[in-house]
Amino acid sequence: MKLKNTQSRWILLLFLSWTATGLTQQNDSLAREERKAIMRDTLDGAFDFSRYLIDAKGFIPIPVIVTEPALGGFGLFLAPVFLTPKHMEGYDGYLPPDITGVAGMYTSNNSWFAGAFRMGSFLKAGLRYRALVGYTSLNLTFYRDFPSLAKSDFEFNIDALPVYLSLSRRVFKQDVYLGLQYLYSKTETQPLFEGDLPDFVPEVDLAKNTGTLGTFIDWDKRSNFFTPDFGTRVYAIYNINAPWTGSQYKSERVNFFFNWFARFKPDWISGLRGEVQQLFGEPPFYTYPAINMRGVPAAKYQGNTTFLVETEQRYDLNLRWSVLGFMGYARTWYNDEALNDGKDIISGGAGFRYLIAREFNIRSGVDIATGPDGLAWYIVFGHNWNR
Repeated sequence: MKLKNTQSRWILLLFLSWTATGLTQQNDSLAREERKAIMRDTLDGAFDFSRYLIDAKGFIPIPVIVTEPALGGFGLFLAPVFLTPKHMEGYDGYLPPDITGVAGMYTSNNSWFAGAFRMGSFLKAGLRYRALVGYTSLNLTFYRDFPSLAKSDFEFNIDALPVYLSLSRRVFKQDVYLGLQYLYSKTETQPLFEGDLPDFVPEVDLAKNTGTLGTFIDWDKRSNFFTPDFGTRVYAIYNINAPWTGSQYKSERVNFFFNWFARFKPDWISGLRGEVQQLFGEPPFYTYPAINMRGVPAAKYQGNTTFLVETEQRYDLNLRWSVLGFMGYARTWYNDEALNDGKDIISGGAGFRYLIAREFNIRSGVDIATGPDGLAWYIVFGHNWNR
């Protein structure tokens, strides 16, 4: 009798063990299926981050190959970003989500960055805020065309610890925001070339701090923060650097830009961008206004005044895939008569996009552009004009 009971117990234990193993495997299989399912859109079954971001409170990884020519042409930028949708009762317009993330970058010319950022809002109070803190070490080439100098490019290493804060409040029902922003940066600069410093770089500029206080107005009626399909944004800001703002420089700067998007047909989105920057005073050479446009190396074309206009035409092949073309013109001017006259810059190119998060209308893809310095390519998350 004991033997039979012992055998029964062993049989029962084996059965329970086998059942538990089967259930575990089944649960693991279900978990895997659930993980796969949450990365698929319920609308078309395509790969999509929307449900993962909303239902699983997850993050969207933004791994970007850095192709900026001014940073060596190759590198990796990684930013895990958390998105929190916002809703307000009685409001039928678009509300951008709260965005939280960390970021890191390293490029082939040994430039790197690490930092964290937050963009959010207090809807009932009509407030928006932004914050960023980080550390960066950039190796950048700056250009000046002095007729008396055979050399026109000068490479510098710039180490900076930036802290950025912005707060704005809605003042009209049409999403007009007035705000203040402050950027403080402790900066050290070292030349990466032999010989004397060029005339446009005073030695005192190599280790100084900037404290920039700005006041701005922002009217944003775009259909979406990430990849707009229609709507307009107009933004203007006045910045000042002075001892009372924590800066070791005295300068003022006015920036104005607009973005306009129109859906001429259900599958054709047309965009237009314009920007003007004007500098007053004598800031450090690395903070002069510069042209920011695909196909143009960062910081290469600077001036006291810059002007830019660009158009982009996107055609949606279907819900997920799009192709686009873009072209732009820009010009720079210096006040210094010792410099050559201003530069005219023309660039253009084409690319494609994939709708990676339908609920947020986030499109990501690749652009190839050509400009005065040859070909360049860019991995784009959202719209290239976002800032």
